[in-house]
Amino acid sequence: MKMFCLFGSLSLAIGVVTGCSQQTSTPTTTTTPPAAAQPAAAQPAAAPGFADPAKLTEKAPDTFQAQFETTKGKFTVEVTRSLAPNGADRFYNLVKSGYFADAGFFRVVPGFMVQFGIHGDPAVSAKWRAANISDDPVKGSNTRGTVTFATAGPNTRTTQLFINFGDNTFLDGQGFSPFGKVTSGMDVVDKINAEYRETPNQGSIQMQGNAYLKQGFPNLDYIKSASIVPADAAK
Repeated sequence: MKMFCLFGSLSLAIGVVTGCSQQTSTPTTTTTPPAAAQPAAAQPAAAPGFADPAKLTEKAPDTFQAQFETTKGKFTVEVTRSLAPNGADRFYNLVKSGYFADAGFFRVVPGFMVQFGIHGDPAVSAKWRAANISDDPVKGSNTRGTVTFATAGPNTRTTQLFINFGDNTFLDGQGFSPFGKVTSGMDVVDKINAEYRETPNQGSIQMQGNAYLKQGFPNLDYIKSASIVPADAAK
C-alpha cells in the first residue's frame, strides 16, 4: 500500500506535501511634544515562538495532557512518551509554542481519520517543511481515538497529524506510530465537518495558508487553541 501524498485517495495512507510565503511587519511611531515630534524607526515584528523549529526541541514529560479548543468544542489528548518518543517530543513542543492556533482540519474522511497540522501562515509552513523527525518503532496501535503523525515515507514526519475515527490497525505495519489518545471529547472530534473530505489541496494550503482554505472551504472546522494542561484540568 502506498503512502498518501498530494494526489492520493481513501485507499491510500496518510501523507504530507510542501509550499512557502513571507511575513511583513507594521511600523510603529512614538508621540513627543509638537516642537520635537519625530517618528521612531520602524521595528520588525518579533517572530512567533513556533517560527524556528531548531529552538523547539524540549524533551516531553513521560506523560502529559494537551487540550484543544476547536470550532466544534474541546477535546483532550493524553500522551505517553514511551510509545513514540520522537513524536511525543515534537507534539509537546508544537502545542506548547502555540503552533496549532487557527489550524484547519483540512482532510476529514468519515470512518477513517481527520488530519490537521499545516500552519495557517505559509511563511511558518515553509520553516517546518524540512524539520523532519526520525521514525519511532510502532509500539501502539492505530485504534479509535489514537493520535499519530502523518508521513510521506521513512523519517518524514514534521507537523501533520491525524486522529483515527476507527480501528485502523492496518496502518501499524506501515510505520505509523501512535503517541497519544483522545481521552475526552471524542464526540467533538466525531463532529468535525467532513463535507469537503479530501478536496482541499495540501500543496495549496502550504503555499497560500488559511487564505486558500477560508475562501474555498468556508465551513471548515479549525483549532482555536491548544495548550498543555494539568491532568485535573483536562476536562
